[in-house]
Amino acid sequence: MLESNKDSLKLEAMKRVVGLIAKGKNASELFPAVVKNVASKNIELKKLVYVYLVRYAEEQQDLALLSISTFQRALKDPNQFIRGSALRVLSSIRVPIIVPIMMLAIKEAAADLSPYVRKTSAHAIQKLYSMDPDQKEQLIEVIEKLLKDKSTLVAGSVVMAFEEVCPDRIDLIHKNYRKLCNLLVDVEEWGQVVIISMLTRYARTQFTSPWKEGAMFDENNEKAFYDSDSEEKKDQTEAQPYIMDPDHRLLLRNTKPLLQSRNTAVVMSVAQLYWHLAPKHEVNIVTKSLVRLLRSHREVQYIVLQNIATMSIQRKGMFEPFMKSFYVRSTDATHIKTLKVAASLFCTYVKSQDKAFAAATIQAIGRCATNISEVTDTCLNGLVLLLSNRDETVVAESVVVIKKLLQTQPTQHSEIIKHMAKLFDNITVSMARASILWLMGEYCERVPKIAPDVLRKMAKTFTAEEDIVKLQTVNLAAKLYLTNSKQTKLLTHYDIRDRTRFIRQLIVPNEKSGALNKYARRILLAPKPAPVLESAFKDRDRYQLGTLSHSLNTKATGYLELSDWPAVAPDQSVRNVEVIEPVRNPDTLLIISEEESSEESDKTSSDSGKSSSGSEKSSSESEPEQKKKKKMTKAPQKKSKPTNLCLLRFIPVFPMSLQVTTPSFGPVKTYELLHHMTGKGLSAKYHFSRQPCLYQPSMVAVQVILTNSSDHSLEEIHIGDRSPASLNIHCFNTIERLEPEASVTVSMGIDFSDSTQAANFQLCTKEDQFSVSIQPAVGELLMPSTMTEQDFSKEQGGFNLIIFYVGPSDHILVSQISIFFLKGIFGIYFDRTAEDMKGEREGE
Repeated sequence: MLESNKDSLKLEAMKRVVGLIAKGKNASELFPAVVKNVASKNIELKKLVYVYLVRYAEEQQDLALLSISTFQRALKDPNQFIRGSALRVLSSIRVPIIVPIMMLAIKEAAADLSPYVRKTSAHAIQKLYSMDPDQKEQLIEVIEKLLKDKSTLVAGSVVMAFEEVCPDRIDLIHKNYRKLCNLLVDVEEWGQVVIISMLTRYARTQFTSPWKEGAMFDENNEKAFYDSDSEEKKDQTEAQPYIMDPDHRLLLRNTKPLLQSRNTAVVMSVAQLYWHLAPKHEVNIVTKSLVRLLRSHREVQYIVLQNIATMSIQRKGMFEPFMKSFYVRSTDATHIKTLKVAASLFCTYVKSQDKAFAAATIQAIGRCATNISEVTDTCLNGLVLLLSNRDETVVAESVVVIKKLLQTQPTQHSEIIKHMAKLFDNITVSMARASILWLMGEYCERVPKIAPDVLRKMAKTFTAEEDIVKLQTVNLAAKLYLTNSKQTKLLTHYDIRDRTRFIRQLIVPNEKSGALNKYARRILLAPKPAPVLESAFKDRDRYQLGTLSHSLNTKATGYLELSDWPAVAPDQSVRNVEVIEPVRNPDTLLIISEEESSEESDKTSSDSGKSSSGSEKSSSESEPEQKKKKKMTKAPQKKSKPTNLCLLRFIPVFPMSLQVTTPSFGPVKTYELLHHMTGKGLSAKYHFSRQPCLYQPSMVAVQVILTNSSDHSLEEIHIGDRSPASLNIHCFNTIERLEPEASVTVSMGIDFSDSTQAANFQLCTKEDQFSVSIQPAVGELLMPSTMTEQDFSKEQGGFNLIIFYVGPSDHILVSQISIFFLKGIFGIYFDRTAEDMKGEREGE
C-alpha cells in the first residue's frame, strides 16, 4: 500500500502504521517504504509521514540522511505543520555532520511567522545543544530572540531551552520578566511548570528576603515603583525595614490563580514558589490546594506528602486543620488537641494490612512521645499494649520504638522492661528479640532477677538464633558477668568468632591478656546518649520543593541550587522595557534631536508600563534644558531615533446619506475579556457585532458571552465602576443567577469617542469585582456602508488620513493618503484625539 500509486491507499497505510506506533509496536522495518513518501503533495499523507519520521529518524539515521534535502525544502513549505515537522525530523537525526544545517534551520524557524514553528525551534535548540555543546553561544543568541516572543505557545518551550542551555544567564530574563509573569496564566500547563521554576530561581537572585521581622507587605505598594527618585529617597528614610519590590509582588499575584489548576504539577510548582518566595504569613494559602491533591493517584499523593512533610516540619501548625490527611509531624505542645485526634487515627492505621504503613504509624507515635512530654506516658502505654498484638510486624516495631523511648527515661520504666521480658518467648522477629536483649543488658541492674533468667533461656536456643540476636546475647552475658558474675560465670563461653574472642579477652583475664580488662566495665556499661527520634524528612529542606532531588533526598543530575536572598536588591531598572510603537508610513515620519530622543528613551524606561499619554515634563527640569529639547528636524536632514508620539485620525468627507449595511467580508473575531481562573469561575468573551448600535448612534455594539465554569451558582452579575468615570457605556441588565456550566449572551454599547483608547470597567458578581478592558481595532469603529462603483470612484479622493505630530514643536505635518493605501493601517494605536491637541495650529 505504501508503494501504491494512489494517495488514498498510502494514506490508509500510514494511518495503520501510526496506529501500530501508538500501540507500542515496532514499525521501524517500514522506514524505507515510508520515507519515499516524504515528498508527497498530499498534505494529510505528508503529516503522517513526518509523525513516523520523528519517531524513527534517530534509529534509522543513514536512511534519513538520504532525504535531508527534502526536509530542507519542507522548511519552506506554506503549511506551518509541515515546516515544524521537518525541523523536528532534522533535529532528531543526531549526526554531527548536519549540525550546520540544523543551526541554520533553527535560526530561520525562530523568525517564522507561525508560533508553532517558533515553538518547534525552541525544542530543537535543546537537541542540538545535547549533540554539540560547542554551539552554545549561537544558540544563546536564538534563545535571546525567542525570549522576546509574545506568543504564549512559545514561552514555555523557550524557557525550557534556556534552562537546558544557559540557566546561569539571568541577564537574558531581565527584560522579559514582566512579560513572562503576565503571560503565565495563558501558557500551556507544562510550560507553566518550567516558567514558574525558572522565575523562582530568578526571584531569589533579584529580590531581598521577605522573611525579615517587622516587614511591611502592602498589596498596592507598586506606587513606590513609579515615584520620582527624590520621593523614593524620602520614602526610604520613613518606611518600614522592608517593602516588597513591585516585581516580586507581581510574580506572587500572577501565580496565585494557578493554585486552582487541574494539573497537579502546576499546583505543586506554585506551592514551592510561595514556599521559597512569599512572606511567611502568605504561605498558608497553598495548604488547601495541596490537600486537594491528596485525592489524586497514589504516585501524586506520595510526592505531595513528601513536600507537605517538609513544610510542616519547618512551619509548625501550617497544616493543622488538615492533620487527618497525613502523619503527625508536629512538635509543639499547643497541638495536643490535634494529636488526640491523630491518636484515634493511629489506632486504625496500626491495624492496616499494609505492614510498612503500620510500622510507619508506630514510628510516628514514637516521635510524638519523644517531642511532646505531655503525651509521652500515653504513647508509651499504648505501645506496650501493642506488644500483645497478633501481628509480628506491629510487635517488632513497637519493641524497637519502646527501646528508644526507654533510653530517654530509663529510671522510670522498670515495669515495662519486666513486661517485655515476660513476652520475650512469644516474640519471633529478630530485631525485636535483639532490642529486648539489649534493654536487659543495658539496665540489668534494675532487673537483677529477670536478666539472668533471660540469658539462661537464650543459652538453650543460641545456635538457632539469627546473628543479630546472638550478638546481643553475647553482650547481655558480658554485662551480666560484670554485674552478676556469680550467676552467669558458667555461661560466658561462646564461639561467635570475632565478638566472643574480643569479649573473652576483655572480661576473662589470663596471662596473655593485657590491661584492657581493667576497663571492661567502662567499655561495656558506659553511658549511652539517648537516640534522637527525627522524621526522615527533616533534612530535605536543603533541596527545592517539588524537585526530584527533594523526593530522593540526594542531589540529582541537572539540579539547580536555589541561591540565598541577596542582602541588597540589584537594580530593578534592568527589567524596564522601552516600548516602541510601529511606524507605518515613513513618508510622514518626523524625528527630534538626539537630546530629545534620549530624553524620551529615558522617560519610557523609567515609566515602564505607564500609558504613553503621561508626557508632562518634570517640574525639576531647568528652563535651558526645555528649550534645548524643542529642536526638531525632518528625517532626511539628520539621523536620529524617531519619536513614537503620533496621532492618526480618520476624517470622512463623503456624503452622510450613505446606506448602512451588514458587513459582507471579514470573519468576526472573539476576544477573551475575563479568564475563568482570574474570575474565580466566571469567564467572559466578547466580539463586535458590526451592526448599528440600538442604544445610541455614537456607540459600538458589543456582544458579551458570560460562562460559569465553577461548581456553584454565581449571583448578581453586573457592570461596576468605569475608567474614566466619564466613559459612556450602555450596560446590560443585572443577571440575577447563573448556574454552573451555564452561559448567557448579553449586549452592550460603548462610545469609544472615535479612538482606540480602551474602555476599562469592572465586571462584578455578588461577592467579587474583576477589572476588565475592551480595546477595539480601528476597523471595528468604521461603519459598513454600500455604494455603487461610480459613487465610490467619485468619493475615493475625499477620504483623508490626517497625521498630527504631537511634540514640543508647533510644526504639524499633514498628509493626504488615498483610501487604497489604508491597507495595514487598521489596528494602529491612537495616542491622542484632536480634542486633546489644544494650542496646536489647527489651521494647518
